[in-house]
Amino acid sequence: MSTPQADTLAEDPAYAIALAQFNTVADRLQLDSGIREILRVPKRELITHFPVKMDDGSIQVFTGYRIQHNVARGPAKGGIRYHPQVSQGEVRALAMWMTWKCAVVSIPYGGAKGGVACDPKQMSLSELERLTRRYTSEISILIGPQEDIPAPDMNTNARVMAWIMDTYSMNAGYSVPGVVTGKPLEIGGSQGRDEATGRGVSIITDEAMCHLGRSLDGATVVIQGFGNVGSHAARILYEMGARIVGASDSSGGVHNPSGLDPALLSRFRSEGGRLVDYTDGDSVTNAEILELPCDILVPAALENQITAANASLVQARVIVEGANGPTTPEADAILQDKGVLLVPDILANAGGVVVSYFEWIQGMQHYFWDIEEVRTKLEHIIKGAFREVVSLAEEQSVSLRDAALMLAVNRVAQAIDIRGVFP
Repeated sequence: MSTPQADTLAEDPAYAIALAQFNTVADRLQLDSGIREILRVPKRELITHFPVKMDDGSIQVFTGYRIQHNVARGPAKGGIRYHPQVSQGEVRALAMWMTWKCAVVSIPYGGAKGGVACDPKQMSLSELERLTRRYTSEISILIGPQEDIPAPDMNTNARVMAWIMDTYSMNAGYSVPGVVTGKPLEIGGSQGRDEATGRGVSIITDEAMCHLGRSLDGATVVIQGFGNVGSHAARILYEMGARIVGASDSSGGVHNPSGLDPALLSRFRSEGGRLVDYTDGDSVTNAEILELPCDILVPAALENQITAANASLVQARVIVEGANGPTTPEADAILQDKGVLLVPDILANAGGVVVSYFEWIQGMQHYFWDIEEVRTKLEHIIKGAFREVVSLAEEQSVSLRDAALMLAVNRVAQAIDIRGVFP
């Protein structure tokens, strides 16, 4: 039995996908109906419409969100994104996926997400700072080092986290570095946090190839979305011996079967270039890049990129989801029938939340680790989670997505059952 609220939420495409995935594994787990109802909807939502003074003196009102899906296993955890397409439904879906992501890698957090509907590329640095500080003040009733810990996401970074920390601290009257992760090192950030999600994607990709009895050395890779996740994944996979044959950003992309140097791509973008204009290869659209011949495809852009309309055209043997929700359930079925090994987002891109957890721990202890220790601990957790998921997938004869979700949902359900329903 579904609730009217859940049915209304399901009208959003991203949340519909999240619910469809959840319903599939809830059926497989024969989940208790009460716990199922709890997990279908967010625990807590905040929507805020707030004014920001622009550089020209005008006032613009922005809409922001902070949504906590579930906190049965610990404080809420999840990034904050700035993007024109940010919506309540998208943030709900991302918060649910964060719950499963933390659980599948056994991190003691619940899931949350936040965002502001804006175009940061059209805003000055001072406008972004004023937007961030006002948004932080609005959501300060929810966040805190023991309650809900934001982190960087799409179009946000260490500088934005510093503004959030400072604003929250000014309101508290003392420094509270634990209110966010992904901070600059100078104010309590962790070594390796900026590369963590991309490194996790790379580790998982290597594990997936090993699982298939193949080597990453010489394997061809296409990256859709050459942002923080995609650029670090490309660099690390390149260092591991893979050949990057395609990469894209929001403008489109470039394809070169002979290989691309990720360092040169990053330099080109840092100088203001668009990958669609990169001259060392052929220009492709973001739709075409998904269909390029390659061994490994890493969709690291937005949701709903691989759908029923294009899944049959994907030529990759392995897909590692660097983005959240890039593949629809209909596309999942098509890819599975084609024999494509797909590593789901909640496992593939969990490196970021793992190292965020490390940062949180280091901050609480006031003791910091070197980069090698961070990388070693990350690899241990990510590889362990991958093996657990593969083992369950083989035992239950299900896809890696269903196995990952089964592990995660069951862990959260057990936490709810053990804690009970208050009062």
